[in-house]
Amino acid sequence: MTLDSLPGAPSGEVAVERPAPGRPHAGKVFAAVQAHADDISFFCAGTIAKLIAEGYTGYLIQTTNDDKCGPTPSLGETILSNERDVAVLAGALGLKQVFNLGYRNHFLDGESPLELRCRLIFLFRLLKVDTVLTFNPWGFGERNPDHWVTGQAVAAASWMAGMDKDYPEHFAAGLERHSVREWYYWVARGGQPFNRVVDVSEHVETMVAAMSANKAQGPAGSTGSRLKERLAARDLRLPELDGDDGTDETADRQYIRLFMLDDYRELGRAYGVDCAEAFYYMGPKGTSRVDEYIARHAVPLR
Repeated sequence: MTLDSLPGAPSGEVAVERPAPGRPHAGKVFAAVQAHADDISFFCAGTIAKLIAEGYTGYLIQTTNDDKCGPTPSLGETILSNERDVAVLAGALGLKQVFNLGYRNHFLDGESPLELRCRLIFLFRLLKVDTVLTFNPWGFGERNPDHWVTGQAVAAASWMAGMDKDYPEHFAAGLERHSVREWYYWVARGGQPFNRVVDVSEHVETMVAAMSANKAQGPAGSTGSRLKERLAARDLRLPELDGDDGTDETADRQYIRLFMLDDYRELGRAYGVDCAEAFYYMGPKGTSRVDEYIARHAVPLR
């Protein structure tokens, strides 16, 4: 994955979502649904940290097993290394639980869309998910089938979870219908639209930790320590990579601070903040014209 996706293309009036004091979202639940171990790290780690700081409880759902993306030729070892990275990622972000759905990487469009949708409906009802963060199901230029299939399945499951006749066996098992009410569709490719910019300036170090968690794949992870090793073979060093303790983890995080945050900072500066992430946001539309009319004109029956 690359960062050519940022900052995307503004769509209409762009709102800036700033930090909210206190915990205004206490009791609310979000699910971040990714296809691969490094998606959340690059697209919404700062926003996740912000939402949790404001009271949300968060869950991570991953649709594929990442068997194609890792440093070893073994598919089994690749799956395991990515699964371990995702557990570290969830810990760094403060997420409550991880659900690995385990579909084959790069082949999600060959799986049953009905099964995937049903599993997501079950999880949205079980967890009482109010907000989702995932791929834009209509995202321009998306070439990875895992991405658009994940986005489309989430979009469909979001409203079907609130219906009272879909999968009645869920209700027999004690679940209740529950509609998702907010969607943060992240910008995954250059040119995809966004109408909301989230100020994540207070959560940069959490973003660094999230990116560093992905050791098995991605352009961050262990890149700093590998660069340090290559330089040492040439009898060279970058002092910035050493930090205070000279460990591999410090080198990895220093690399991210030096080279991986520029796009977020550039986006932030364009909207008057230090660091930002972009989304196509959809949420409650507020009071309808009918409700407003009733409030102004309705009179008592007696």
